[in-house]
Amino acid sequence: MTIQVRPSEARGHARHGWLDSHHSFSFGHYYDEAHMGFRSLRVINEDRIDPASGFPTHPHRDMEIISYVVEGALAHRDTTGADGVIRPGDIQAMSAGTGVRHSEFNDLIDAKTRFLQIWIIPNKAGHQPRYGQIAIPDADKKNALRLLVGPEDREGSLRINQDALIYGSLLDAGKTVTHELASGRGAWVQVVDGEIDVNGTVLKSGDGAQIEDVAKLTVTAKQDTEFLLFDLA
Repeated sequence: MTIQVRPSEARGHARHGWLDSHHSFSFGHYYDEAHMGFRSLRVINEDRIDPASGFPTHPHRDMEIISYVVEGALAHRDTTGADGVIRPGDIQAMSAGTGVRHSEFNDLIDAKTRFLQIWIIPNKAGHQPRYGQIAIPDADKKNALRLLVGPEDREGSLRINQDALIYGSLLDAGKTVTHELASGRGAWVQVVDGEIDVNGTVLKSGDGAQIEDVAKLTVTAKQDTEFLLFDLA
């Protein structure tokens, strides 16, 4: 079993006036050849956007882009016709495919919005662009692993063009969840807030961990914790 921790404080950091961003992997002007992604997982950015600010319309192609809002409200608009607001408990997945243009803005005028921006490399280039958004009640993630995103439409999850599963959990202090990994698969665990023990390794807010050569993950909360688990081919 190998677990490589990516400490929160070791992440790349960028401050662009209205945007405060921490990068688990190389992104934009932050480059670290030792942290270019893990399997198909290419980007995890923890972004904090000032009130009434955001990303103006810009293009993407051949990437699966997922937004997980932690605090606030994120207004999204793109050339697939999607136009709405993503709030805590919502999950958004956009397949950029042959090309989309989109914008993301903090929909609040008096508070920051905090969200995780996640990029997954698709299984091939040239997919048809697609957008999806669902609301998942906290009760579904409470002391459980709730499937948010995957390669198939199952368990009320959003579909992406890659053999990658993303689970969300809200784990009470002292509670444990387990997850089995099929042979040859790897996992990434990202702590949103809180503190957990993963197979004997402690992870705190903002920490991530790359996990390989393990058949079963055992996650125990040392305090109330929100985290994401990626199960990757």
